[in-house]
Amino acid sequence: MKLMFSQRTNWRLSPNALTRAIEEARASGQQILDLTVSNPTAAGVRPDSEVVLAALANPEAMHYDPQPRGLLAARQTVCRYYREAHEVFDLDPERLILTTSTSEAYSYVFRLLCNPGDEILVPKPSYPLFEFLADLADIKLVPYPLLYDHGWQIDFDSLYKAATAQTRAVILVHPNNPTGSYVSASETSALNVFCRDYGLALIVDEVFLDYSHDGAPRRSFVTNADALTFTLSGVSKISALPQMKFAWVTTSGPEEMVAEAGAHLEIIADTYLSMNAPVQLAGPVLLDQRKQVQPILLDRLRVNLAELDAQLAGHPSCSRLLVEGGWYVILRVPAIESDEDLAIRLLRKARVSVHPGHFYDFPNEGHLVLSLITEPADFHEGVARLLQVVGV
Repeated sequence: MKLMFSQRTNWRLSPNALTRAIEEARASGQQILDLTVSNPTAAGVRPDSEVVLAALANPEAMHYDPQPRGLLAARQTVCRYYREAHEVFDLDPERLILTTSTSEAYSYVFRLLCNPGDEILVPKPSYPLFEFLADLADIKLVPYPLLYDHGWQIDFDSLYKAATAQTRAVILVHPNNPTGSYVSASETSALNVFCRDYGLALIVDEVFLDYSHDGAPRRSFVTNADALTFTLSGVSKISALPQMKFAWVTTSGPEEMVAEAGAHLEIIADTYLSMNAPVQLAGPVLLDQRKQVQPILLDRLRVNLAELDAQLAGHPSCSRLLVEGGWYVILRVPAIESDEDLAIRLLRKARVSVHPGHFYDFPNEGHLVLSLITEPADFHEGVARLLQVVGV
């Protein structure tokens, strides 16, 4: 008898050609320079391990006190982060729901807003994780383009055309991954009008908010009051602690809608009670670690970006796109083959691993995505090898 699985998990399970090439290279013992690293714990950036581990040993963790929204003290710690880092002085902890990850926060919000078959508007390019989350929530993603012209902008004509009677929300990534573009003040105003006109919510992913390359703080959507807004973030990127699984979703907007949304989200969270006590109690320490790691990461971003620019100066056939924030940069290269074929060729010929643009739904060939948190020595050598292959 054959066991049947749900259609929502009907994904392609076999590895793609690039993944197979990486596995083959590693199996042969080749040393690969990885210019895709997104895990800060694998990039030599670590908070104070003694301080973090000591915070997890709080004896209060032996007392079980289930709180659907998360422990009040932990939520107040998140409010303090926004007060210190983003000058948000009136964030109510009752508007916060703690989750183990932003992925979990997305699933809560999708379940709150959507019936099966409903649609969410999602930027393109963007991170491929959304496709899996949408499949699991039985909803459909409809892309709207980001256009590049001396920087990235939302294509509002396409956004309006993409909306249908089944549309429930618009996803923003602020700054976007991988384009590194923030949502501007004028775009925010236009998005609020769009959401009010169509009865939609905003879902805003701010995990890279703190990493503006010019050092100027960017406004958080937790203060957005003109449309129902769900803002997601967590210590994975803020404090370079992805293993601690401490994230949240904040609700803002018209008061009645916020109250109703919060009540529904509380029931969803109460159904799972996924946050564990040790991590919640360690919340103040985990978020304070950002003060140690963010300067290190910001310096690395700037050093690697300057290194890339210096090497590109000798290779006029290649260029990088403007980037405002986040951990990634987009390299534009001659489009003489598919981005995946180029990535495989770089792996085999130069022993360098990069992400092809199609991984992030770039509409055209000729784009590679590099991680700026790569250790500088590896970044220097990896870019040099890359340009020897494509920069001719």
